[in-house]
Amino acid sequence: MAKKIVIIGNGISGITAARHIRKFSDNEILVVSAETDYFFSRTALMYIYMGHMKFEHTKPYEDWFWEKNRIQLKNTFIQKVNTEQKILFTDSNEKITYDQLILATGSTTHKRGWQGENLQGVQGLVSKQDLDLLEENTKNCKQAIIVGGGLIGVELAEMLHTRKIPVKMLIREEAFWRNVLPQTEAQLISNHIEQQGIELLYNTELEKIIGDENNRVQKIITKKDEEIDCDFLGITTGVKPNISFLSDSEIETDKGILVNKYLETNCKDVFAIGDCAQQRESIGNRKPIEAVWYTGRMMGETIAQTICGNKTAYNPGNWFNSAKFFDIEYQTYGWVFPEALTGHEDFYWVNKKDEKCLHFQFEIENRKFTGINTFGIRLRHEVVDFWLTENKTIDFVIDNLAKANFDKEFSKKYEQKIRLEFKLTKTQEKI
Repeated sequence: MAKKIVIIGNGISGITAARHIRKFSDNEILVVSAETDYFFSRTALMYIYMGHMKFEHTKPYEDWFWEKNRIQLKNTFIQKVNTEQKILFTDSNEKITYDQLILATGSTTHKRGWQGENLQGVQGLVSKQDLDLLEENTKNCKQAIIVGGGLIGVELAEMLHTRKIPVKMLIREEAFWRNVLPQTEAQLISNHIEQQGIELLYNTELEKIIGDENNRVQKIITKKDEEIDCDFLGITTGVKPNISFLSDSEIETDKGILVNKYLETNCKDVFAIGDCAQQRESIGNRKPIEAVWYTGRMMGETIAQTICGNKTAYNPGNWFNSAKFFDIEYQTYGWVFPEALTGHEDFYWVNKKDEKCLHFQFEIENRKFTGINTFGIRLRHEVVDFWLTENKTIDFVIDNLAKANFDKEFSKKYEQKIRLEFKLTKTQEKI
């Protein structure tokens, strides 16, 4: 018997779930979102601002796709969830019933309670609404400040830089993204960002935000008691699950919506996926909440199996991620910690001239390869994933590194240099 599946959220998690539920069933599917009418590529938002594309170019599917595939779309905000009666209440007092509910509400900017954080000209960059607000907030902007040195922060810096807006970034650590990257890579990326004309203020944290007589940001004060003028302040100190509408519901939450390995909440027929979901039990070294595109997609595929009668546990496999720091592409596979764990060792290779580097970590005793960071050199995901799954040694990885090279034909190759330096370095260590 067909069921009514309601999905709150039309991001990658919710839409993947909808598509796969349709693929495997005739269930009624309703996707509810207050952000946009149609699913779009969130990672492409920056290119709209930079003038590389228009918003309609970010929609992976034509508008007719949804009706053809019998996926209903509704643009409204869910204000309250009644899990006992299986009813959703919208902000316009409309009631929506469901048989099974999938919460895929994503993230929102994580403000830290600073004085003045709600002034005009202060914002994050997560949603389509944030992008629209950015257009307004940066008109005639003379000085922008970005608080936070993560991936969203560097994207926002690049966006503003293309419009010739001077940018200063407040970096809490001694180098960019040092809480995630080893010092070597953090310093390489710091140098690259500064070469683009972005001013990085290291070991600097925001204390409060000061507005003018029009209630617009005018300057900030750091914890060093420094005053810095600005007329735009970007908040990129991370994101948090978008779950405030659940405060009066029976659904258990912590920082996110608590789920088990099957992505089930404590309430019958209610599931959570994507950025808003928090794993009750840890999955290896992964964080309980992962605001990452591909994990959202995998959760959508997983929950569709369960909804359609094939109960499936969420298994994200080996950790990986990718990003871009202006002109330098970044990939990470497995685990490369900022400081090598006890019993682990590093091998770092860098070509400073070409701004390319690889950072390997491996276990000392059995020499098992545990992870790699790549900057400026793309590797094939399926090859590196296989090495991690099969517990290959660091020696095997170095000897077979060319098999993972994803760079285009005629591009410069570095595998021979890396192999020679590895063997030389490890030989000297034994001596």
